[in-house]
Amino acid sequence: MKKIMAGGMKTRIFQITIHLIAWGLLFGSPFIFALGNNSTVTPTHYLNFCMGPVMFMVVFYANYFGLIDRLLFRKHLGRFILSNLLLIVAANLVLHFWHELYRLYMDAEAGRPRRHDPPPFYFFFLWNSMLMVLTAGLSVAIKMTGNWYRTEAEKQQIEKERTEAELKNLKSQLNPHFLFNTLNNIYALIQVNPVQAQYAVHNLGHLLRYVLYDNNQNFISLDKEFAFMKNYIDLMSLRLSDRVRMKVDIPDDGRGLLVAPLLFIVLVENAFKHGVDPSKESFVDVSLRIAANDTLTCTISNSYFPKKDDDRSGSGIGLENLRKRLNLIYPNRHILRTERLGDTFMSQLIIDL
Repeated sequence: MKKIMAGGMKTRIFQITIHLIAWGLLFGSPFIFALGNNSTVTPTHYLNFCMGPVMFMVVFYANYFGLIDRLLFRKHLGRFILSNLLLIVAANLVLHFWHELYRLYMDAEAGRPRRHDPPPFYFFFLWNSMLMVLTAGLSVAIKMTGNWYRTEAEKQQIEKERTEAELKNLKSQLNPHFLFNTLNNIYALIQVNPVQAQYAVHNLGHLLRYVLYDNNQNFISLDKEFAFMKNYIDLMSLRLSDRVRMKVDIPDDGRGLLVAPLLFIVLVENAFKHGVDPSKESFVDVSLRIAANDTLTCTISNSYFPKKDDDRSGSGIGLENLRKRLNLIYPNRHILRTERLGDTFMSQLIIDL
């Protein structure tokens, strides 16, 4: 809400500046034309001229600050048109009365003889009425355009805040999910090798520091994300037997690129969860590549061992959250593929950074 108010203040200052410039040019036009004609503008002549722009300002701002909001936007079109007709008639009468006073008294006192009689009243009335109708129409156009831009800005800000709130909610689901799966692996490791389990707990502390602190940022350097994935794979590899073949190809240099945290770890978790069976020959291959056009590709292939019916470790929330996060953070800039090919499961995530 504060961002919306700040944006509205900037827009209001910009609108006031535009109005001042526009009216300044109109009121200063006699001096501009006088400079071009090498003539001078007398105070009385300029005073007579200013009455016209003042009446246009009355019509413009009566609509801008009153009639449009109270009548037009509330769908009282008939009352809006009638109010403008009465306003234009009153402004024309005031303007005509002023010009008559100027012609009879001020112009005569200035010593300038009248070369010809003023135009008929109906011509004066029709001409100025037409200009005032255009002024009222301009006021409506500017008001509606400003409201449209303001509404769109508010919609974008609300959508942005909704997206950020949804991302935070997804992250809050992801952290317990990650911790749950990791603790399950450490629990299994305790039975196999307690010494390695102690090392795993220590390593888990470093991983949780990343998850709990660095994960609070919207984007993080690829270097840190790569290091996190390597640490996690090292942790999971501690309990693997010789029958499991591991192949990891993750670069050290992230080229200074940024990425949303904890995107790839979901795929790595699933590879260990469904691709490793200590009693069978199995494999897990993890590969990350950065193309010259800053496209990041994560490809993971592993043996496929479906979960048993009584296995309740995990509920598929990780992959579901991953798809939601990708749609929110990288819309139309990512490809996520998951495919089973016989006894092999392959997942691939491509992101245009």
